[in-house]
Amino acid sequence: MSDLATPRPTVSRRAMLRSAASGFGGLALAGLADRAAAAERAAGSTPQPHHAPRAKRVIFLFMHGGVSQMDSFDRKPLLEKRHGEALPFALPGLIRPDRLGKVFGTGLRWARHGESGRWVSELFPHTAGVVDKLCFLHGVHTEGEAHGQAVLRLHTGEAAFDRPSVGAWVSYGLGTGNESLPAFVALDPPTIHGGVRLAGNSFLPAEHQAMRVRLRGAPGRVPEVANLTGGGLSKGRQREQVDAVAALSAAHPGAGGDPYVEGVIRSYELAFRMQSVAPEVFDLSRETAETRALYGVDEEPTDGFGRQCLMARRLAEAGVRFVQVSTGYHWDHHGNIQTDLPRSAAKTDRSVAGLIQDLDRRGLLEDTLVVCAGEFGRTPVSQIDRGRPGRDHNPHGFTVWLAGGGARPGHAHGATDEFGYLAVDGKVHMHDLHATILHLLGLDHERLTYRYAGRDFRLTDVYGRVVREALA
Repeated sequence: MSDLATPRPTVSRRAMLRSAASGFGGLALAGLADRAAAAERAAGSTPQPHHAPRAKRVIFLFMHGGVSQMDSFDRKPLLEKRHGEALPFALPGLIRPDRLGKVFGTGLRWARHGESGRWVSELFPHTAGVVDKLCFLHGVHTEGEAHGQAVLRLHTGEAAFDRPSVGAWVSYGLGTGNESLPAFVALDPPTIHGGVRLAGNSFLPAEHQAMRVRLRGAPGRVPEVANLTGGGLSKGRQREQVDAVAALSAAHPGAGGDPYVEGVIRSYELAFRMQSVAPEVFDLSRETAETRALYGVDEEPTDGFGRQCLMARRLAEAGVRFVQVSTGYHWDHHGNIQTDLPRSAAKTDRSVAGLIQDLDRRGLLEDTLVVCAGEFGRTPVSQIDRGRPGRDHNPHGFTVWLAGGGARPGHAHGATDEFGYLAVDGKVHMHDLHATILHLLGLDHERLTYRYAGRDFRLTDVYGRVVREALA
């Protein structure tokens, strides 16, 4: 186990549950879960970071589908100059090189912004307004030409095997900042390209998986928390389930007990404590009209993602350690990119900039790390099998940006080649990105380990280096 592992209480939870013979209804009415949690906190200890952290929490913005780096933040004038010509070098590692056409420039206007003078395309005018708060990593690269592989690597560090997600590792390493809320919350997590694994705990204890919240498309725009209902079971059957858990717990009186039973018990305890906190945190109507407008809430096309970003800020402010936000799968522009990319940008640009501004004015940006990333970038040549041209997948060189939480503001690190295809300078592998996120949270990626099936596992496997050039 990691040196961050928290000692388990020897009796408290079992003793409490053995006395709860009347089932969960009696447990809640008597406040038993609350007393069990208090007893456990008294008996245990809070996980501590390895070194002084720069960030207390992370908001991870996932641009599902892969943003075109050369049409957003990585300006490549040569694409316009050589538009329609053959690329003067081969594109290594592509699944379907036969479907790629000529050098493709989309004709977008670019301008320098802020005191840092960073280039931003016309598609992101709101993000351009906060560019001095951002740290661009232009030399990011990963493995996986397909979405499934690349998305899993971004979220878990591994594509071939089941591994805990980044948020689960952070939860395991640091715990929560609010005992009445989980450490890890996923807002509208993807259901494809990895599914539950993208917010899952894998072999880590069950308490470290994300609490999944549905915002996009939720009836009445009221947040829906997964697995809060009884799944169609009657109250009597639900009571039998909890009584069965209590009986299983009583059958393991020694310290530690069955980890699966422990996970169920902890989930009931947290559900009880959340009753007094979650309704207020999830209530966006408590925000002022000015704040809602800042995020683009109640307006189209920004309402959906605006609600997610505003909710992320509320959760971070309430003490949630890792908030994962997903745009929905609309950045995969194989064709018709000159129409569809502006639509994708319009859905997100205002909300992302609003999040940065709101965190900053509330004094939260200093210790909140915002990470904005897609699973990969796009090719500098057109894709010729989709009618109107678009760009294919490119994991060999793309852009990720960081803000707050110890990231170096107004800075750009790394570069792709003059066509924007290969990372050639200041290269940042996905393992390096994960190592840097953990470092800013005060965690050493080489020491944050968990023993499972006879070996120690970590988020970065046997790789990874902290990108110190990106640190303030």
